[in-house]
Amino acid sequence: MKPVDPRLLRYAGAARGFFVLAAIIGVLQTAVVIAFAWFLTDAVTGGLTGRPVVASLVLLLGLALLRGALIAASDAAGTAAATRTGMQLRSALIRAVGRLGPAWLAGRNQASLAVTAGHGLEALDIYFSRYLPQLVLTVIATPVIVLVMWWEDWPSGLTATITLPLIPLFLILIGIATRAVQRRQWKTLQHLAVRFADTVQGLSTLRLFGRERRAATQIEATADQYRRETMKVLRFSFLSGFAMELLASLAVALIAVAVGFRLLAGEMSLEVGLFVLLLAPEAFLPIRQVGVQFHAAAEGVAATEDVFEVMDAASAPPPSVHNSSWIELNRVDSAGSARFEPDSEELWTAARPNNSGAFSPIPVISAPEPRFGTESPELCVADLRVRDLPPVSFDAKPGTITLIEGPSGSGKSSLLAALRGAAAFEGTATFAGADVRGLAPSEWLAWAGQAPGLMQGMIASNVALGDPDPDADGIRNALDDACAGDLDPAQELGVQGSGLSGGQAQRVAVARALYRHAADLTRVLMLDEPSSALDADTESRLWAALRARADAGATILLVSHRRTAREIADHVIALGEYA
Repeated sequence: MKPVDPRLLRYAGAARGFFVLAAIIGVLQTAVVIAFAWFLTDAVTGGLTGRPVVASLVLLLGLALLRGALIAASDAAGTAAATRTGMQLRSALIRAVGRLGPAWLAGRNQASLAVTAGHGLEALDIYFSRYLPQLVLTVIATPVIVLVMWWEDWPSGLTATITLPLIPLFLILIGIATRAVQRRQWKTLQHLAVRFADTVQGLSTLRLFGRERRAATQIEATADQYRRETMKVLRFSFLSGFAMELLASLAVALIAVAVGFRLLAGEMSLEVGLFVLLLAPEAFLPIRQVGVQFHAAAEGVAATEDVFEVMDAASAPPPSVHNSSWIELNRVDSAGSARFEPDSEELWTAARPNNSGAFSPIPVISAPEPRFGTESPELCVADLRVRDLPPVSFDAKPGTITLIEGPSGSGKSSLLAALRGAAAFEGTATFAGADVRGLAPSEWLAWAGQAPGLMQGMIASNVALGDPDPDADGIRNALDDACAGDLDPAQELGVQGSGLSGGQAQRVAVARALYRHAADLTRVLMLDEPSSALDADTESRLWAALRARADAGATILLVSHRRTAREIADHVIALGEYA
């Protein structure tokens, strides 16, 4: 475990500022320690020789207060830096997950990521307020104090120089031994969070089959394992603390014994001997504190390592994408060169080959004010293959409903997962000439899956999810089109949307997709089994609403096992046995 991971300075700007401030405070603390030892020596020797010591005592009091203020400032700066760094890393983690996309997230446990972003980054408080200040102080104060000891009495400085490396050596050895224990503790905590989240999510099913007690027993066993791992970490922490205190005490004792014998022999003055004795514990104090705080900060360090792994994965160059029938989406700059910039909100152009083999331009699309109707871009899929499923090819054009049907396991949902970036695929899938693997799904898709994915809060908040400025009329229109006009947008839902029936929850999810599509009509509206929990009458009204939206120029990709969906479809893509 590195004392300071260089990636911390790269990903968190607040950490860089903190190190500068900690260095300044460390320099001041070092000066105060040396000055305090000097004036205390002067006061003691002055009192023994009869010199006036009032000025020295006043200065000692001022230096003591100043040292206390510097310690408090160091703690305050560390706490503030921990808060800002945690916010920056948490924001960077969210952005990194967004860049990696649903396919990457599908292979990770969301509960584990939540523990890392929550409890793990909160553990940075101790790392910044206690561990790092002592580490910086060790780098600054320890060598300076040892140099002063050398200057005043070189045998004492030599003893300190020889004994000091033993402490970090033992710290490294103990750290290597405890690293595996600490990682097991952190992984057990993540496993406990995952098990708890899974149990809560499936609690109704567990109660239905009478298995809730077994699930509670498993959680209790995992919690007990976490307790045992925590006690192991504490035992190693006490062992390392004992070892460092013993080594530091022996080193200071060696210096004290040598100084005492030389004072008795008259080989050094009382003033020099007392000054060196006062400095000796201060030379060992910062590195001792580093060892004491090392284990307390280990949980935060482990969390940052997990965060950095995600950020490194997000900053790695993306895999190359291939497009055999369309060219990539390009934006022409002032110099006349074209480059792929899917995040740009300026005018984009694309081109596709026409029947003669020449390229004809697709009408310009403006992201802030998208143009609708026949100018909307097409979704073109050619030989798309997910895992070992058969390849799929189709074109979804504006003003049409493309129905994908097939038996269970034929790959309907897998196809949608590939298009929205939640599954890797081979072949070609382009939107407006751009490979969809190079686009964020939120830029070109309005999607509703089989699971409603509702959250605690008002129905209106669930419909307008992700919209910083929700439109009340748009929310109402989306609910009406989704056949959920009887629901009150102000109705409060519980955890995971509790308070609605299955059909109502599904209609709210469809309304969310319709609302998002209405915000940018160039998006493809993609619905996965939107009527599976609806009765025949409600389903008929939903099909009519989708058909009306398609007739207005929308591009709709619909997955349904209902044969009634064929009545509104312009194109049918049959998979599996239906092919």
